[in-house]
Amino acid sequence: MRFDLTDLRLFEHIVETGSITGGAARTHMTLASASQRVLGMEADLGTPLLLRSRLGAQPTEAGRTLAHHARLVLQQMERLRGELGEYGGGLRGHVRLSCNSSAMTEHLPEALGAFLAQHPQISVDLEEQGSSDIVDALRAGLCDIGIVSDVVDVEGLQHFVFRRDDLVLVVPRGHALARRRRVVLAEVVDCRFVGLAESSPLQDHVALHARRLGKRLAYRVRVRSFEAVCRMVEQGIGVGIVPKAAADRSPSLPRIRAIPITEAWAARHLLACVRDADALPLPARRMLQHLLTPAPQ
Repeated sequence: MRFDLTDLRLFEHIVETGSITGGAARTHMTLASASQRVLGMEADLGTPLLLRSRLGAQPTEAGRTLAHHARLVLQQMERLRGELGEYGGGLRGHVRLSCNSSAMTEHLPEALGAFLAQHPQISVDLEEQGSSDIVDALRAGLCDIGIVSDVVDVEGLQHFVFRRDDLVLVVPRGHALARRRRVVLAEVVDCRFVGLAESSPLQDHVALHARRLGKRLAYRVRVRSFEAVCRMVEQGIGVGIVPKAAADRSPSLPRIRAIPITEAWAARHLLACVRDADALPLPARRMLQHLLTPAPQ
């Protein structure tokens, strides 16, 4: 075989995007040049690497094997480049980081900002996804680090506690529950709720525990962010359940009350997950170490 790093990078991008056109664009080459390289790889191996159709290109069994080893080789080269770069006066490279909504809005900005300030030559591809999608992407090698809720299955991944992410009930200051020091879901499950959009894993988590009580949550409105939940609660539209950090940071805080939910399902953690911490490229290892450093009080 006479594959070079450009061949491997191109093929990895084709598999990630699902098309030769997308892989060519990510690798900054023309479609004709990318197609010729793939044909050359297939001729060299004597077997097809892609199943081509009008809908794109999917790897054959041989293609999946090549993609797996391409990722390993490229990660090793990135690690080599990063570690050698430290001797040249500055750590260089980029990190693929995926996180859920709670991490994106409440916990990552300060931690990530501090890391990037310390490492000006490292760039980050940051993507917000649901926790289940993130663990799938990690297992497939499509991101380096994922920040997920501890309610998802992280089997096969290394995982570390990143931050506490407890859930609280938010109510208007004049609500009948506003003087309570703690609540359980059974006491509020019949209230009218301000909820998150149907695609929200957190809202699905709350709804699951309501169903275990034999109830369905009644939503007056569903919105797309924790801040919007707090604003709607402030207006007396209903009650909501959000991470404590979101309630504490909300501009609505003077006009709402955040009440702890004293049940195990509401005592959550965010986990930093990787496939193999020791195998990460050096920039990603440095970021993981930074993320796991306790936040200043």
